[in-house]
Amino acid sequence: MKRVLNFSAGPGVMPEPVLERAAAEMLSWGGRGLSVMEMSHRSDAFIEIAARAEAGLRSLMGIPDGYKVLFLQGGATLQFAMVPMNLRSEGSGADYLDTGQWSKKAIDEARKSGPVNVVASAAASKYTCIPARGTWACDPAASYLHYTSNETIGGVQFHEVPDAGRVPLVCDMSSDILSGPIDVSRFGVIYAGAQKNIGPAGLTVVIVREDLLGRAPKSTPAMLDYAVQAASESMYNTPPTWAIYIAGLVFDWLHELGGLGEIARRNADKAKLLYDLFDTTEFYRCPVAVADRSLMNVPFTLRDAKLDDRFLEEAEAAGLEQLKGHRSVGGMRASLYNAMPKAGVEALLAFMREFERRHG
Repeated sequence: MKRVLNFSAGPGVMPEPVLERAAAEMLSWGGRGLSVMEMSHRSDAFIEIAARAEAGLRSLMGIPDGYKVLFLQGGATLQFAMVPMNLRSEGSGADYLDTGQWSKKAIDEARKSGPVNVVASAAASKYTCIPARGTWACDPAASYLHYTSNETIGGVQFHEVPDAGRVPLVCDMSSDILSGPIDVSRFGVIYAGAQKNIGPAGLTVVIVREDLLGRAPKSTPAMLDYAVQAASESMYNTPPTWAIYIAGLVFDWLHELGGLGEIARRNADKAKLLYDLFDTTEFYRCPVAVADRSLMNVPFTLRDAKLDDRFLEEAEAAGLEQLKGHRSVGGMRASLYNAMPKAGVEALLAFMREFERRHG
């Protein structure tokens, strides 16, 4: 069966070797005669699966001692509430960078439980760039500084980790985690929904520095308390067992490719193909500032918006799916997550050139 090229922003394309292995193990994992979906999360078999997944992630990202890895549920959206619940000190506010729709949602959620200081906003540019560092108005007494490393909708990405000084740095890495090496020791908390570069929807990975545990008020529901989840090794209740298993296979796949340095090289090569096209034609346009262009999510528009529907229809007929831009910004968007092969981007590029030849 021929597979389409899936440019969806999420749930995103999965590595085919992972899907094939999961299919082979669907009915009987490890020769035990049952599926991972049927296992007790308290069983030795699943505890082995979860431990292997955590070890794979720690190895890939170089997570140092002194950090807990949590496998939770609720997506990054629940973390918008859990971060301030767990980290905001009584009487102090939290700093947030506003660089797009997802950081704005995090800000709105955090405001429900306490004061928020928006240190800088890119709203005036319609979220097409990252505010210049010299414009940030950070509070040195803030409980933490929060940012979104890659804005999935707008296609804006941080290519350097912000300097938060002595304030704990918190990052929503949902759409670019595992896309390249990163120094975890610079962060207080990293969180990411799985459905882009990690695995299936339903799993959320949280990496939290141990000295930040235990700060949540006693009124915090147990399920939303990082300390409770850490003490129970993410099994306070039944975790998303299948998603954890698949995530472990994805971590294995990345190791086999050569790790995050190699995947970063591949991702840069893929994105360059599209950005080079935008820089040499007026038929297509990418609205994002060159220095802040995302390697994961590439938004673009056509010179004539009346051609949008035809572009999408012809692309789908050619096996290029999920290229429609987010409803809030329109246009098109190609998501180039780790599992998207270079050949897929080359096929998209060939289609775009041919479409321009016929309609330009």
